[in-house]
This record gives sequence, C-alpha cells and structure tokens, in this order.
Amino acid sequence: MAEFHNVEGIAGLSGVEGKVVLITGGTSGVGLRSAEILATAGAKVVVNGRSTAGGNSALERLRELSPESYFERGDLNIYDDVRQVVKNTVERLGGIDILISAGAEGLVGPRPFSEMSVQDIEDTFRTRFYPRIFPVHAALPAFRERGSGSIVMLTTDAARHPTPGEGIVGAAGASVILVTKSFAKEFARWNIRVNTVAMTITSDTPSWDRIFSKEGFSSKLFEKAISRFPSGRPPNANEVAQVVTFLASNGAAQVNGQTISVNGGLSFGGW
Repeated sequence: MAEFHNVEGIAGLSGVEGKVVLITGGTSGVGLRSAEILATAGAKVVVNGRSTAGGNSALERLRELSPESYFERGDLNIYDDVRQVVKNTVERLGGIDILISAGAEGLVGPRPFSEMSVQDIEDTFRTRFYPRIFPVHAALPAFRERGSGSIVMLTTDAARHPTPGEGIVGAAGASVILVTKSFAKEFARWNIRVNTVAMTITSDTPSWDRIFSKEGFSSKLFEKAISRFPSGRPPNANEVAQVVTFLASNGAAQVNGQTISVNGGLSFGGW
C-alpha cells in the first residue's frame, strides 16, 4: 500500500485546529489518510479499528504528525463496542466535533444476485450499512452537548451507478445516501452537518488489496472498470481523503445533506 507523507497545503483546512475528530475504521486506507491530513492541520484525532496491531501502526504514523493522536479498539459491527469507543473519546478529550464514519470490511463483495444466499444478503447490509450509522447514533449525544458538529460517512458509488453484480452492495450504499439526507434535516436543529463521500474502486486501500489478491467475480469486474476511467487510473486514498476532510471542515459550512462521488468521472451523471 502506498505511503503518503506530502502534506503541503493541507494545514489550511478551515476550523479544524484544536477540534476533536473521531474516525471509525481509521487505521488504514482513506480513514487513515484523512486522519493524517486532520492531524497535520492541528486536530486532535482518535482513530478506531478492530486490530490492536493495526491501531498501533497507525498511531505510530500519526504521532509523527501530532502528539494529540489516539487509538480506540472496537468492532463497528457491535454497537456496544462503538458506544465504548465514543465514551472513551469524550472522556479523554472532552467531546467530539467531527465524526468520519469510514472502514468496516464488507463481508460480501459484488456477486450476481442469482448466486447470493439469504445469508449473503443479510450480511451485506449488516456489514456495509450498520457500521456507518452505529457511530452516528452513538456520537449524537456528544454532538448535541457540543452544540454543533460535522459528520462525514463513506459509502460505495455502486449506490448510484451499480453494475451487474452490485445490486445488493449498491442497495446498502444507497441506504447510507438516504439517511445522509434525512439526518442532515433532522440534525440541523442542533447545528450538525451530515455529508457522505461515495467511493469507487480506490487504489492503495485494503479493499483494493483484497479484491486483487485472488481471481474471481470482483477482480474481473473491477479490472474492467479500471480500464474505463477517463483519466486512465482510479482515484487513490489521498484524493478521496482530501474531499472527506474538506467536507468535515468549516470550508464546507454550507454543504449539508450531500453525497459527493469521487470516481474520476467513471460514471457521469446520476442522482
């Protein structure tokens, strides 16, 4: 996986210095790169993940950028774990200003619907939708106590542009897009913004490594997609994280209830 150490220009993110940021699923890929950007900009960053080893590795990188970096272990599929991660963050740093709901490995990847079991369908929603909204639910009291906040969720661009085999994965992602709009309206009374970034296949991420580590339906599907990027390549984690962190910042103060696709123009249009 590629390393990113060039942080020139990102310290100017508006309104993040001194803010408390919780990034669930933040020990690798887009989550970790977002953490690096925000730590460099002066935020107090807490990253969450299931693996202690992965968390310590991420923390080593983050501590080079800011001493105010921390790791909280927890499984995003287990609500009690998520609630404890939020509780520990609030007790340590006094609250939460920004939540980036990332990570959480989907157990079931793209697959023809005719070949999916009922368990596959249930697991898709359980591992691709719940881990996005559990952190929001658990952190909402802390945001309300703060009187403001910014939430950014990550989902799949298959929610907007599903190819054959991505119907159920896309449906789980579309659920995230729907609640983004609903939450933004509901939370506006508390001055909390909610936005989502929809990702396509993204290089230098764990999902990229999983997809191309073996041949199968997913690898063939995404090999075809890679050949169709107008720019000749897919986005990388840094490019997605730049959008995520902008949405989290005060620079996006008038952006609310939106889903931004970072797909290199692979699928123009959409909803």
